[in-house]
Amino acid sequence: MTVGLDLELAKAAQILARDIVKVKSGENILIYADTESDWRIVEETSKAVHNVGGKVAIMRYPAPRGVGEAADPDLPKPLGAAMANCDIMIEFANKYLLYSTPWKKAMETQKVRYLCLSGMTTEMMVRCIGHVDMPSLIRFQEKIAELTGKARRMKITTPAGMDVEFENESRRPVFSEGIVTEKPGEYMLMGQVDWAPIEETINGTIVFDGSVWPPDELGLIANPIFLEVKQGKVEEVKGGREARIFEKWLANFQDPAMYNVAHISYGCSPGAKLSGYIVEDERVWGSVEWGLGYQAESFGGKAGPAKSHTDGICLNASIWMDGKQISKEGSFIHPELSALAKKLGKT
Repeated sequence: MTVGLDLELAKAAQILARDIVKVKSGENILIYADTESDWRIVEETSKAVHNVGGKVAIMRYPAPRGVGEAADPDLPKPLGAAMANCDIMIEFANKYLLYSTPWKKAMETQKVRYLCLSGMTTEMMVRCIGHVDMPSLIRFQEKIAELTGKARRMKITTPAGMDVEFENESRRPVFSEGIVTEKPGEYMLMGQVDWAPIEETINGTIVFDGSVWPPDELGLIANPIFLEVKQGKVEEVKGGREARIFEKWLANFQDPAMYNVAHISYGCSPGAKLSGYIVEDERVWGSVEWGLGYQAESFGGKAGPAKSHTDGICLNASIWMDGKQISKEGSFIHPELSALAKKLGKT
C-alpha cells in the first residue's frame, strides 16, 4: 500500500465514523471481521471511532462456511453476546452475518444500529466513501426513491436479456441507503436504493451478468445466469457452468424459500466498480441487483425468512415507471435524475 492510499483510507474512515455512522461520545461500537476481511480497514475505522469519542471493541473470528443462518454453526458464542450489547455494530466480515441468528437476536433488542459493510476492502472504501460527493449522492438517491415510491407498475430490461415486470405497494418502504440515524435498525452503504415489490406480481426473466455471491465459487461471472421467475419465485435456472453452480447451491439448502425473490435495488455509486465483492458490485452505476432467499422484515414484504440469502447483479438497466422510461441501458434520462447524475460525474 502506498503512503497516499494510507492517507486516503484514513480520510474515508473518518468520514465513515463522523458523517455516516455519526458516532457520539461514549457510545459502544462493535467492529467485527472474519479471517477473510481486509484487516487494514478494521484498524483505521477503529482509530476513527475512538477519535470521535466512541468506545470501540474489535472481534475477529474464523470465516464461517456460509452466510446468514448458514453461518450459525461456525460462530463463537462471545460474538453474539457482544452484538447484543452495543449501540452500533459495524460489519466488515466477508461472510456476512446479516440474517444470522446472533444478528437477529441483536436486532431484537431494538437498541442496536447495524451498518453492513461486508467484504469491504481498502480500495473500495476509498472509492465508495472517501472519494464520493456524499450530499449530491444522497440527493440523487432520495429523488429516485421518491419516483419509485410513487410508481405502481414497473418494467426493467438489460442488454443481456433481462425482461421483468412487477408492481409496487405504496405502503412498503423504499430505502435510500447511506446515513445511519439515531433509530435502531439495519443500514447499508450509500450508493443503493432498495425495496421489495409485491412478490406475486414479479414475472419474467432475470439475468445476472455482472456478479453473483454467494456461493463462494462464483463472484464475477463470465457467462450470464438466466432465472425464469413466475409470481415472485424462481422456477428455472438456465445458462452455462456458472448457472449449474448456482442452481446446485440453491438446491442444497432444501428450502423452497431460497427461490423467493426477496428485493431489488438500484446501483448508483459513482465510485463503485465491478470487483467481485457484492457490497460494491450491487452499487455499480446503472445496474440493478436482485436478492433471493431471506427477506428482512424491514422490507414489509411477504417472502419472510430463508436459510440464506444471495444477490446477483444485472448491468446497464433500462427502467420504466408507469410506462415512462427513467433510464436507458444504465444512463438516467429522467430530467431531474440526469441533472443530479451530472453533478456526480455520471450520466
